[in-house]
Amino acid sequence: MGLFNWGTDIGVDLGTASILIYVKGKGIVLNEPSVVAIDQKTGNLIAVGDEARRMLGRTPGNIVAVRPLREGVIADYDITEKMLRFFIEKAVGRSFLFKPRIMVCIPSGVTGVEERAVRQAAIQAGARQAYLMEEPLAAAFGAGMDITSPGGNMVVDIGGGTTDIAVLSLGGIVCSKSLRVGGDKFDEAIVRYARREHNLLIGERFAEEIKITIGTAYPRGLTENRLMEVRGRDLLTGLPKSVTFSSRETFEALQEPVDSIVASVKEVLETTPPELAADIIDKGIVMTGGGALLRDLHKLIAQETGLPVNVADDPISCVARGTGMSLMHLENLQSNRNFSRKAL
Repeated sequence: MGLFNWGTDIGVDLGTASILIYVKGKGIVLNEPSVVAIDQKTGNLIAVGDEARRMLGRTPGNIVAVRPLREGVIADYDITEKMLRFFIEKAVGRSFLFKPRIMVCIPSGVTGVEERAVRQAAIQAGARQAYLMEEPLAAAFGAGMDITSPGGNMVVDIGGGTTDIAVLSLGGIVCSKSLRVGGDKFDEAIVRYARREHNLLIGERFAEEIKITIGTAYPRGLTENRLMEVRGRDLLTGLPKSVTFSSRETFEALQEPVDSIVASVKEVLETTPPELAADIIDKGIVMTGGGALLRDLHKLIAQETGLPVNVADDPISCVARGTGMSLMHLENLQSNRNFSRKAL
């Protein structure tokens, strides 16, 4: 009968940068980039995930490596559906005798049209039933927060395409803000800085490497100004060139997207009911998502808000874990107005 059975529950973090899949009883079984390489002449998939990511910026004319999700939503529906089907089959096998229930997370600010596109993609990819869950709820579940109690909890989920900030209580979202700023915007900011300050053209993959290796959001926390050799193309001569990047330069490069996240955190706190605000003073803010790993970002938010800020254990997988775990609490969630019920 294969791994698909009547009881199979799958949680999917359909992220702009990566797709993570959680299978009930197994945990996180897949974590790969949301990248697809396709042959433009035939429309066939050449590669998906890690293999396709290695092709970004390096493909011949007839093959293009694309990211079908942008800023947390589907930019290319057909490719997203094929990619999702590929990853589900890779994670849990090909037998569709009994289709799985699939829970997919969505940013809290998506439109109804964007919601329907995600639901339909999940159904077309092989779901028996497709459910949607807003990212802050999924992130809080996955981080182990008790959001079903009357107390207030605050989560800041920084993904590849979006940042979702929410105050949660009684299993629902009390106040929230979703902004289309995340890890991708961090990478783009580094690309712009290299162009502006060094006349150097670098790709987004290299910018991501810089962010991970020496990036910082809070220079006061630096014990040393770390350096990294950065290679690209000189915009003046057109020839290959290398320069030395420092951690302090990454701070300057990242200031704009980081400041917008900090400002949004403050905005949500300003609209939080006083009783819940008192709870958040005690519990602090929990950060999830890959963007939470930007060095000392939590220290900056703590300084700007005056609240304790903690990064969740394994923040990258929190949303995927939360979507999978939430299927066990489906009846309670469906009774909550903040929860998007199944589509089909």
